[in-house]
Amino acid sequence: MSMFTWLVSVVPHDKGEKLTAAAVKAGCGGGTVVMGRGLAQSNLSAMLGLGETTKDLIYMIIDETQKQAIIDAIVNATRLERPNFGLLFSIDVDAMMRTGTVTANKDKGDMHMEKSRDLISVILNKGYADDAMAAARKAGAGGGTVINARGTAREDDEKFFGVHIVPEKEMLLIVVEHEKKDVVLNAIRELKCLSEPGSGIAFCSGVDDFTLLGKKDA
Repeated sequence: MSMFTWLVSVVPHDKGEKLTAAAVKAGCGGGTVVMGRGLAQSNLSAMLGLGETTKDLIYMIIDETQKQAIIDAIVNATRLERPNFGLLFSIDVDAMMRTGTVTANKDKGDMHMEKSRDLISVILNKGYADDAMAAARKAGAGGGTVINARGTAREDDEKFFGVHIVPEKEMLLIVVEHEKKDVVLNAIRELKCLSEPGSGIAFCSGVDDFTLLGKKDA
């Protein structure tokens, strides 16, 4: 098991501080809040232009021994919010650098155990995240969250790799059941907007502790 965990939460915009405050009280050293946008959960909502909302993504790197206490604190802090208020999951961290010191995970005995869900991360040129989400949804995924980003390649890299560089990017994050991962990835891979070399990448990470935040349905 890893010594550190990357804890990720996705909640409505302006609610991120509420989660970080609860996490800090439970022993977390702090977190980083990134603004993104949530995409519709259904094709009908997408067609009607509904279901797209602004989201806060909260990233926290925590000690594995504190994980359950911090998760419990976040769940407790959001227990009165509406059902499906947000979600939370964790990913093992191999190493962490803090104040110039790198601490590596030395115990990877169960790192390759099969996870029940996977995080699919897709980085592609700006304007195509909705197309990727539509393809993923047809393949069985639910909703997703988009973060605006930018590429870091230099002008010389374009000549060296022969790839057209578009600095503005979008990062699409989708959590799916493990058995749907390959089907969703293949659906995204076949998109026309990703047919050119260098037009995007996708990668997966197994996730633990997947939790829906907010009131529980009776």
